[in-house]
Amino acid sequence: MPSIAILGASADRNKFGNKAVRAFLRQGYTVYPVNPKESIIEGLPVSKTIGEVSVRPNLVSVYLPPAVLLKVLPEIAAKGCDELWLNPGTESVEVLAEAARLGLNVIQACSIVGVGLSPDEV
Repeated sequence: MPSIAILGASADRNKFGNKAVRAFLRQGYTVYPVNPKESIIEGLPVSKTIGEVSVRPNLVSVYLPPAVLLKVLPEIAAKGCDELWLNPGTESVEVLAEAARLGLNVIQACSIVGVGLSPDEV
């Protein structure tokens, strides 16, 4: 079963960071929400950092502002993933340059659409 870590997962069902959790669960993924301020999202235990996630996820989907993401990229690279999905609003020239330097396989697109759903459906 494929797995995904969602950085910036949210308990607020109106936010994309929550819609992504629900979309990937619906599509059969093992979902690892990551948020330093939450403990449970959609019934799942939340890791404070990507480093705390118990497995190397197949995918990492990010809902963080570029300035925050830039600081987290080395930790994402250390954990490893097949694809790093940068959702709209998370990318910047600096983020893309650092992700490339770290050897991350970046996909700039909405991960909810990428998994075959519309954000309006979840």
